This record gives sequence, C-alpha cells and structure tokens, in this order.
Amino acid sequence: MDESHALRLLHKSREQIDVIDEEILILIAKRTSLARDIINAKISLGIDIQDTKREEYIENKTRKLARENNIDEEKLSQIMKILTDLNKKEQEQILRRKDNG
Repeated sequence: MDESHALRLLHKSREQIDVIDEEILILIAKRTSLARDIINAKISLGIDIQDTKREEYIENKTRKLARENNIDEEKLSQIMKILTDLNKKEQEQILRRKDNG
C-alpha cells in the first residue's frame, strides 16, 4: 500500500469511527434516559435499584456477544458495567429528587 492510499484509508476509517462514536453516545443517552421509567416501575413494584438478577443477565449476555464477535470479554464487560452503573446512578438521582420534592 502506498503512502497516499494509506493516508486516505486512515482518514476514511477515522471518519467512520467518529460517526460510530456519535451513534454510541446517542444510544448511551437513550439508554440512560430510560432510568426514569425503570425507577418508577421499581417503586411501584417495590424493587430495589440494585437488581442482581438483571445485572447477571446483562453480564452473561455481554460475554456471549463478546465471544460471538471475537471481542475481549473482560473489556466489553467493563464497558457494560460502566453503563449499568451510569443507569443506577441516574435512578438514584431521580429517586432522591422524588424524595426531596
């Protein structure tokens, strides 16, 4: 591959990654926005914010998808843990606002 082709490929690939990154961030925002619905349902059902069974399901599903797509299981599990923690934190904030207001 010559230098010119390599530079075009690098630029094009980085542009595609930028688009994908934006899509991922939009999906994370959508995922987090569901926290209000989730906490309202949990309140009605008397369920704690910490839902171990759900977290185990997410962990198992994540590891399976990582294996199927040849992605590092540990790294992908870490990402999903961050997303789960982000959602729980949002639920806790919503719950505090409900309790205070």
